[in-house]
Amino acid sequence: MSIRIIPFKSELAASFKELNLAWLTEYFYVEPKDADLLDKCQEMIIDQGGQIFFAAKEKIILGCFSLLPLNSNSFELGKMAVKTGYQGQRIGHLLLEHAIKYCKSKEISSLVLYSNTLLQPAIHLYKKFGFEEIPMEVPPPYERSNIKMTLIL
Repeated sequence: MSIRIIPFKSELAASFKELNLAWLTEYFYVEPKDADLLDKCQEMIIDQGGQIFFAAKEKIILGCFSLLPLNSNSFELGKMAVKTGYQGQRIGHLLLEHAIKYCKSKEISSLVLYSNTLLQPAIHLYKKFGFEEIPMEVPPPYERSNIKMTLIL
């Protein structure tokens, strides 16, 4: 069975948190903003007009990402994660492709993301899709952020 991209359902909130805690604790630490988004994803993302999508193969959740509204025509791409042991299998590619397609269907004009250059596979993927580095605000929204990128749709 192939990988499907599915929308958020409340029973997937624990998977969203688990996937993101894995990479956050491996490379960095959980910041207060992370904890809020992961513990209260329905309230902090979905109820604010955002979206969360998952990559699923049969009943296994392999990855996820969120879209948080920045304004009426721009989203922040965040909390993109792929399950340990499944990286390098184009799941991130499928997730990012879906994010872009979804935003275009909603007439969103740009995507913004915050990352860290330590995450080279992620940075490479973003650049492959056309994201370009732009100036970071001070202070950044996450202490770990040392790169801000945008994609004009």
